[in-house]
Amino acid sequence: MADVDTAQLAWFPGAAPDPAADVRLICFPHAGGTPSVYRDWDAHVGDHVQIVPVLLPGRSFRLGERPRSELRPMAADIAAALIERGLAGAHALFGHSMGALLAYEVACELRDRGAGEPVHLFVSGSRAPHFYGDRIGAELTDDALLRMVRDLGGLTGAGVDPHAGGPRFARRMPVLRADLTACERYRWAPGRPLRCPITAFSASGDPIATPAQVDEWREYTYGSTLRRHLPGGHFYLTGPDRAVLLRELRRELRARPLDPRRTRT
Repeated sequence: MADVDTAQLAWFPGAAPDPAADVRLICFPHAGGTPSVYRDWDAHVGDHVQIVPVLLPGRSFRLGERPRSELRPMAADIAAALIERGLAGAHALFGHSMGALLAYEVACELRDRGAGEPVHLFVSGSRAPHFYGDRIGAELTDDALLRMVRDLGGLTGAGVDPHAGGPRFARRMPVLRADLTACERYRWAPGRPLRCPITAFSASGDPIATPAQVDEWREYTYGSTLRRHLPGGHFYLTGPDRAVLLRELRRELRARPLDPRRTRT
């Protein structure tokens, strides 16, 4: 039992249900990313929100674990851990790029396990799920992958500076490749749309998720869909425009009913 608890706790280091919070915002990293990108979000989204970053294998305290390259089994494990750790009550999900796809799959897993849906799903810098499955860089050489990361604005929050390159960035390569492979192997399977509201964020200079591809998230819920278009490139959540994103999150989390029964099926 101790081994099970340890494995489940690893996804959310230090996280425990906060009785003072009205809702938990479960935050999923982008490809190659770590929870550090969400380090100070609790100071910006409101006192009623508990930020719970997700730590994927191969990073930080889980550096000794092999990175995962299959997205759906990972989503199933995260959903099970959220339920077991008591974190699946009133919750919202946020994910950027690959993290948005993972957040969507976790939302479906929680619903299918009878744990209810999120009060809100926030997807950022991500095309809709049915656009995934093409090659996005996992097969590139190290030098070519480094150039791609530089062009996109870097892996801020991943513990390295890709503009510097060198050994520190090289140590992150297996994690980045595994994440990109997970996106390339993913095939969307038609199923029931969610019922929770979805807010989809995009950026004017993002070549990874075009506005037309982001618009398609409206097909994934019976609930309302909001679109928020921000300035900047793919990594706007770590750039100067992150304040706009955080204001939108704060506003939406305050405006939405936070009763988890609202989205149970």
